[in-house]
Amino acid sequence: MRNYLITILLLCCSNVFMTFAWYGHLKNLSHKTWIIAALVSWGIALFEYLLQVPANRIGHQVMSLGQLKILQEVITLMVFVPFSVIYMKEKIHFDYLWAGICLFGAVYFIFRPKLLP
Repeated sequence: MRNYLITILLLCCSNVFMTFAWYGHLKNLSHKTWIIAALVSWGIALFEYLLQVPANRIGHQVMSLGQLKILQEVITLMVFVPFSVIYMKEKIHFDYLWAGICLFGAVYFIFRPKLLP
C-alpha cells in the first residue's frame, strides 16, 4: 500500500509541473517567441521528470504498465481541470465531467481482478 501512495503523491506533484510546462506559457509567455517558451517549458519539465521517473519505478513494483498509464491519465485530469479553471480562467463545462466518467471506467477495467489470463 505504501508504494501505491508514494506513486500517487509523486505523480500528482509531477503533473503540476507537467501542466505548467505544457500550458503555462500560453498565459505567461505569449508575448515571447516560441523558442523562449519552449526553453522555459523544458526547464519546468525537468522537475516533472525528477518526480515522474521515480514514481513510475516505484509504481511498477506493484502495478502493471497499463495501470500506471491509466492512473497517470486520471491524475492528469484531476490536475488539469483546476489549473484550467483557476489559473487559466477557462470556463468549466460538462465535457470535463464526461471525460472524467470515461477515465473512471478505464480505471475500473484496468484495475479489476482478471478472470482470464
